[in-house]
Amino acid sequence: MNILKSHFWYHKSQRNGIFIIVLLILILQSIIFCVDFSSEDVDFLDSIEVSKIRKQIDSLKVIEKAHRTPKIFPFNPNYITDYKGYQLGMSLTEIDRLLLFRKKNKFVNSEREFQKITQVSDSLLAKIAPYFKFPDWVSKVNQQKQRKNKNSSKSNLVSKNKTISTKDINKATKEDLRTVNGIGEKLSERIIKYRSKLQGFSFESQLHEVWGLKKEIIMRLFSIFTIIEKPIIKKRNINALTFKELLKNPYIDYDLCKKIFEYKDEIAEFQNISELKNIKDFPMAKYDRIVLYLMSN
Repeated sequence: MNILKSHFWYHKSQRNGIFIIVLLILILQSIIFCVDFSSEDVDFLDSIEVSKIRKQIDSLKVIEKAHRTPKIFPFNPNYITDYKGYQLGMSLTEIDRLLLFRKKNKFVNSEREFQKITQVSDSLLAKIAPYFKFPDWVSKVNQQKQRKNKNSSKSNLVSKNKTISTKDINKATKEDLRTVNGIGEKLSERIIKYRSKLQGFSFESQLHEVWGLKKEIIMRLFSIFTIIEKPIIKKRNINALTFKELLKNPYIDYDLCKKIFEYKDEIAEFQNISELKNIKDFPMAKYDRIVLYLMSN
């Protein structure tokens, strides 16, 4: 017992020192377990470096892939072999169609003819057609055909041996309109009649409102005519119009006219013509056309 006592006996200052040491050890241990000493900045820098390295690797892969991809040189599509067709991305069926056509001692002389025979997709044709190289005489024939097609397309716009008195669609006569292929006596009369109803065309799109006038004919029409002078339309005060007078607006039908008058009864009168937009189910697509004929005061 004396031996043990001699080993564990300390005076007060020694006991305090031991207690402080134990306390410091416990505090340090808790700090080690609770506090994260990892550096976010270091991780961030590491991620930047890693991304840079990855980008470099990706760019090297792209370069290597480009080197591996066989280069396509100009070629005559009539002499495509199985291997050449495979390199170009053609299917075996498409290649066989071309080979079967060539066995008949026939040749394709244009890109469209190549597509017609092989039935390759538009995307594949656009990819490989720039490398087609036809004989010089074939190229000359194709160029002559293209010129003829351009000339014929131009001549199709206007009938031969006919002249026009004006290029302004708002001043064109029935005879002027009939110079356009596709516009006969009835269509020309219908266009003039509708133009009178509108007091003149203010927008080119108003031609689409003419019954029976097809889009392709309208395109031909505006390749010759245009709106040079917009019509001067006398606007009328919406607050002073009667129901029948408002109904004469070419873009207002009975239902819309009724809604306008019901709304006017609620607000007493229109202070600004833009208040039309406040009407429930108002046809906003027609607003620009309706207000051509109306004002608020």
